[in-house]
Amino acid sequence: MKFYPLTFTPILKDRIWGGTKLKTYLNKSIISETTGESWEISTVPNDVSVVNNGAFEGKNINEIIDLYPAEILGKEVVARFGKQFPLLFKFIDAKEDLSIQLHPNDELAKERHDSFGKTEMWYVMQADASSRLVVGFKNDSNQQEYLEKLATKDLVSLLNEYPVKRGDVFFLETGTIHAIGAGVVVAEIQQTSDITYRIYDWDRVDSHGNGRELHTELALDAINYQITASKVDYIEQTNQAAKVVDCPYFVTNIVALQDHFIWKKTKESFTVFMCTNGQFELILNGEIMRFQMGDTILIPAIIDHLTLKGKATILEISI
Repeated sequence: MKFYPLTFTPILKDRIWGGTKLKTYLNKSIISETTGESWEISTVPNDVSVVNNGAFEGKNINEIIDLYPAEILGKEVVARFGKQFPLLFKFIDAKEDLSIQLHPNDELAKERHDSFGKTEMWYVMQADASSRLVVGFKNDSNQQEYLEKLATKDLVSLLNEYPVKRGDVFFLETGTIHAIGAGVVVAEIQQTSDITYRIYDWDRVDSHGNGRELHTELALDAINYQITASKVDYIEQTNQAAKVVDCPYFVTNIVALQDHFIWKKTKESFTVFMCTNGQFELILNGEIMRFQMGDTILIPAIIDHLTLKGKATILEISI
């Protein structure tokens, strides 16, 4: 089998807070005027990504991994996760504020939902003037103070609100209260999990006057009430990979491509490229593939070198 970089048909999600930037900014074929998420690579049950290029076109990612686990995932990843793809990749368009929410850790998620926890990171791709992200407590808090503010609909007074711009990075450990604010487009990298505890939704209702479900009780012992250092400072390096996040679940580098970059790695893990700005060519064994902002590419673990050419900002993610 000749392995090659894989691309997938986006799985588009309608959300009450979504908009149209996934089309106007990222060229996705959105499904409504309130499309909030494009799941780029997913193995969440009932939302499994399907390959849309090359010899594997039409097969879903689980089918390919089942046939070629070490070649696709890498020996180290298989040893740790078996044939389960451990990450979920998304682009998110927040026309309105997302709910204030958090995600449980691995232990709670396994016990309650038979799922991974949801450690994640955001890379801000676009931000309107005065837009912001809500992340973590301003000061160390506790359950009593949290419940008091929640009851009086004043929870935001306890939380950090960060003004944001393109290129900002936030790393969100499980238990961190957070919300993407209106006017922001982010690339999101996370553990394979769809477990979210929604704690406040700005008193928003749908067209029938119904609010979305809140998870007040479930959240209480999942919240980290301490201050968290979630905003990540980093320095881009031209035509090199600059490390941004290194955690037990994934490693993310940023490649500031201005000309060409000879990319090499071991065969222990797959790699995913998310193009967050510009255009580039990927050259493998003389064959050229062209990509642009909004594209997401899975490089099978068995591929250990290739060349990138162009002007682009690329997130490079591996285990």
